Amino acid sequence: MGFRSLASCVDALRAEREAVVVETSVDPHLEIAEIQRRLFRSGGPAVLFTRVRGSDFPVLVNLYGTRRRIERIFADTLDRVRRLVELKIDPTAAIRRPLRYWRAPLDALSTLPRRVRGGPALAEDISLSQLPRVTGWPGDGGPFITLPCVYSEDPDHPGTGRSNLGMYRVQLAGNDYAADEVGLHYQLHRGIGVHHAAALRQGKPLRVNIFVGGAAAMAVAAVMPLPEGLSELAFAGALAGHRIPMIGRGDGRPAIYADADFVLSGIIEPGITKPEGPFGDHLGYYARKHDFPVLRIERVSHRPGAIWPITVVGRPPQEDTLFGWLVHELTGPVIPTVLPGVTSVHAVDAAGVHPLLLAVGSERYQPWRKTDRPAELLTQASSILGQGQLSLAKYLLIVNGLEAPGLDAHDIDPFLDHLLTRVDWARDCHFHTETTIDTLDYSGVGLNVGSKLVVAARGDPRRHLGRELPSALPLPAGFAKLRACRPGVLAVEGPPIEPRSRLDTGNDAATWRLAATAPWSADIERLCAALDHAAGLESWPLVIVVDDSAFTAASLDNFLWTTFTRSNPAADVYGVGSEIRQKHWGCRGALVIDARLKPHHAPPLEENEAVSAHVDSLAARGGPLAGLLG
Repeated sequence: MGFRSLASCVDALRAEREAVVVETSVDPHLEIAEIQRRLFRSGGPAVLFTRVRGSDFPVLVNLYGTRRRIERIFADTLDRVRRLVELKIDPTAAIRRPLRYWRAPLDALSTLPRRVRGGPALAEDISLSQLPRVTGWPGDGGPFITLPCVYSEDPDHPGTGRSNLGMYRVQLAGNDYAADEVGLHYQLHRGIGVHHAAALRQGKPLRVNIFVGGAAAMAVAAVMPLPEGLSELAFAGALAGHRIPMIGRGDGRPAIYADADFVLSGIIEPGITKPEGPFGDHLGYYARKHDFPVLRIERVSHRPGAIWPITVVGRPPQEDTLFGWLVHELTGPVIPTVLPGVTSVHAVDAAGVHPLLLAVGSERYQPWRKTDRPAELLTQASSILGQGQLSLAKYLLIVNGLEAPGLDAHDIDPFLDHLLTRVDWARDCHFHTETTIDTLDYSGVGLNVGSKLVVAARGDPRRHLGRELPSALPLPAGFAKLRACRPGVLAVEGPPIEPRSRLDTGNDAATWRLAATAPWSADIERLCAALDHAAGLESWPLVIVVDDSAFTAASLDNFLWTTFTRSNPAADVYGVGSEIRQKHWGCRGALVIDARLKPHHAPPLEENEAVSAHVDSLAARGGPLAGLLG
């Protein structure tokens, strides 16, 4: 009934050829990460490296790398979790279908953490320096723990009942960290922040435990966007198929996960922060160096035969994309119960997750009125932006599902077709300015500072979307290489903006001031003026200004990534024939988004050429990785 340790999980996967062991010596600096990225792209197996330079512990990669493998790992429990979700939506279902739900009371018991006196996680002590130090990208500030389960308890209400389990990146070394310190990067709307604030009010340090390994369900629970007050340990128990054993200390210190492969225990002292980063992150850029809390490590322990699991994040899709898929599989049916009238919400992985949300809502009220003006959609958009991490969305596009029964926000092409044929840019754009965006998004005018744009579209189709390039668009000097990204969307190269910013200047006040003045906006104003009244633009409601139009137009993923990670709505959204009426901005022609790289943006991730060439040699015929990397 589920796997209680990584070792048992790997053994089972090896028996089914879903995991392999590689005994060739590998370098944790860039090489392991390069191999992981290729394994994921090729749909390869999980790989256990038994000889990792600088450490005695084996490193596991690509455990969550395919849907098939995730379904195998949780084969005994996925359907049980789905049934529990169904009962949460409709408790009366148990009466109507007793055979389907007869196990529900037993399954619910598995969600309760179990208090124990000891466990294998505390078997042996080591120093922080003995852990595998895996570095993912050339510009990273040091090695990071990339699959940590960071555990804290509410200082006002100690115990597992109000605990938080989250996946916040942990920098193991580099920058100004002492030998017993690690950097703890947690962002907005994370549960640990509530606990940290309570500790600060008390003037006391916050005690934190970091668990690495153990049941595969723990990592999934740590990334699951559960409502506040719903225990991640309870969810992990349901997905793991057994009660999560927690060692209760009884001395004011937080509990320890007994089955973890590794445990790092420490304290966050009040008022102490140090620079953390840079780090190649899931938007496809480097999260720059900023001050974050420091965790002073008091003890590092591990179980016998411990395995160190890692993942690599970067421009999606990566392995963490599959976490998003699993989250949708398990929580998607709950959305209509939490957000009345909303049938689906999609945080678009290809756009870096938080920069772009797609949603299908419904205009249910006043059915006797024939109108195409969004009403309930705007209420539903506000509800979506009020939900935890969904509040970090930068662009929220929402449509009326009653006009297209069966439309799902996860079907991106049909969704965009539906919206772009109906949208009225003069009416349907609703900006939120001077607000918060994702900590990892550097398109705004400061750390966590940016804007949002809600586009709510309903009504009958207003246009047919263009597919063949317009023949004679009047492009001003500096603009060239017009391309069709998809129906109704054009990409055009604009004048390049220099210089690019350095990795260590993300908190440079001058850089943010430059972002606020946006001298490059004059380029887009010239373009909008040139396109005003241009013939042939009627079927192209969206124009994206980019650095490389061929790249942007090469795939849907490229279009989504470029457009929504490199623009801040209030600063970078323009329009042909724009005007402000009663403080509402709109435009009568095409919407124009400036998605060029700008000086305040973080640099895109690029692999190290020498490391890539070395991995090529390992994967060549006769090499130790031959046949594994596609």
